[in-house]
Amino acid sequence: MNETLPSLSRRRVLVGAAAASAAVTVTGSTAAHAAPNSAVPAGVSRAPTGSTRTALVVRDRIATASLRPGPARFQTDLHRRLTAWLAFWSANSPAEWTGPVEVAGHVDPDGGAFTLHAIRSSREDRVFDAFTAGRADAAHLATLASLHHHFPQVGVEAGGAVRVTHGPAGFTGSADQVAFAVTACRELWGVRAAGADSWRSLPYDGWAAFTRASLRRGLRTG
Repeated sequence: MNETLPSLSRRRVLVGAAAASAAVTVTGSTAAHAAPNSAVPAGVSRAPTGSTRTALVVRDRIATASLRPGPARFQTDLHRRLTAWLAFWSANSPAEWTGPVEVAGHVDPDGGAFTLHAIRSSREDRVFDAFTAGRADAAHLATLASLHHHFPQVGVEAGGAVRVTHGPAGFTGSADQVAFAVTACRELWGVRAAGADSWRSLPYDGWAAFTRASLRRGLRTG
């Protein structure tokens, strides 16, 4: 199997996302993080976050994948959600791929957000980039779908890196969610008439189903 997935027009992806973002007014705010436990287990440090202090854990892996460039400090709940996300991404990737072996990214200083740059998997003992920030292909949209499935705030940065913050998953109607949905409809599903107005409201089950199906569509497993 050739691991190279279909290339998309970077201009179409970016223009479509920008147009959708401009058409959406963001209302409300995302759910607040749960308050950390007051007890500090062994191996956990404290770091300031505004006027509060949040427990951080040092981790060198996300799920079974090594973290590159090295160990980082996470808020516990963010790391747990990233672990669940990567397991979900792996479960929906091609059967020929051995689960992710490396994840490249960095964590914000307060441990509450993660920016993804690459996912490396293997096939027949050969490691390859299953997702990379600078490559505008179906795998990029698929990985965006998997992150939107698990996180409330998912943003594409300049250069294609993807930043997520911890919180309960679900459709909020944010500009980033609508931009992704419109672009996925056009680029993965061929629905050229898709527009922001179609995504003003959506039940949780509908968003979960759409992001799961888009992940599988982008990775050619569904």
